[in-house]
Amino acid sequence: MPATPDGPILAFDVGSRRIGIAIGHPLGGGARALRTLTSDDWDGIDALVADWQPQALVVGLPLALDGAEQPMSRRAREFARALEKRYARPVHLADERGTSQEAARRFAHHRAAGAARRSDAAELDALAAAVILDQWLASSQ
Repeated sequence: MPATPDGPILAFDVGSRRIGIAIGHPLGGGARALRTLTSDDWDGIDALVADWQPQALVVGLPLALDGAEQPMSRRAREFARALEKRYARPVHLADERGTSQEAARRFAHHRAAGAARRSDAAELDALAAAVILDQWLASSQ
């Protein structure tokens, strides 16, 4: 496994219509959701890369429960290649099995605590990206 970067990392949860984005730092104690963009909003991604200056990028790789590739796996791999070409930074793929369920659980917890509203559900993809990054950071230590 490649060395964990020592600076900020952007993570992406790639869907067919939206991309959730999170930021994290190996020394910062976890990831946090940034925002959700439409899947073709490269200007928005450009702005986030310029603002945060990540040392690496992590893309969630959707796999079937048995670990097999599925149609969205190809989309995630293509997106990862586009990121690497566009930003000339290391791009890591991270198994995202179970991250959507964990993001939904965290969102429900935030709602129950009064820290989120139902209308915030549009940011669930960004929360999923934060879960992907948290898991990747934990497995990279």
